[in-house]
Amino acid sequence: GLYGRSTLRETGLETGEVVRYRELSSQLFGEGITLFGDRLIQLTWRSGIGLVWDLENFTVVRTFVYPTEGWGITSDGHRLIMSDGTSTLRFLDPETFRATGAVEVLNEGTPLSNLNELEYVEGLIYANVWETDDIAIISPETGVVVGWLDLSGLLTEDERRDADVLNGIAYDSENKRLLVTGKLWPKIFEIRVVTKD
Repeated sequence: GLYGRSTLRETGLETGEVVRYRELSSQLFGEGITLFGDRLIQLTWRSGIGLVWDLENFTVVRTFVYPTEGWGITSDGHRLIMSDGTSTLRFLDPETFRATGAVEVLNEGTPLSNLNELEYVEGLIYANVWETDDIAIISPETGVVVGWLDLSGLLTEDERRDADVLNGIAYDSENKRLLVTGKLWPKIFEIRVVTKD
């Protein structure tokens, strides 16, 4: 993210070493990204422009437009799921990028706004709530919040001074690993979800 500083990067997970990267136009504020087949699909914040990257050579092969802000995007393997900072998640066709439906996210009957980064994890949508250390776990069928992850305390006080908000969620389905990070965070964390009694 950030104007003039947005890049698409491939990094070594264990070392943080940047293997390859591409800069976005300085007019674009890079936001959510998801892998769909052999393409990376990326949103930009306020320009209404989505980028489709070729995974092999990191080149933009297509762009698309949408009428809202772009915050987060994920995929359930059949459709794209997009957030725009409101309480609404939109479902998009991965070929045409046209909206095919929407669901309002409700927490105990109240709309939950500021939905940011998204990740599809074993049938549920994980969404971090902007400017909090919380991740809502959402049913894609009903929009109901079925659980919460509290990620407060991951960063030390020293690390938090130079860091911004939590907004990175990735799921490695092959190894069943959940990874989280944030804007300007110095680390990526692998976390295990435990139930609070």
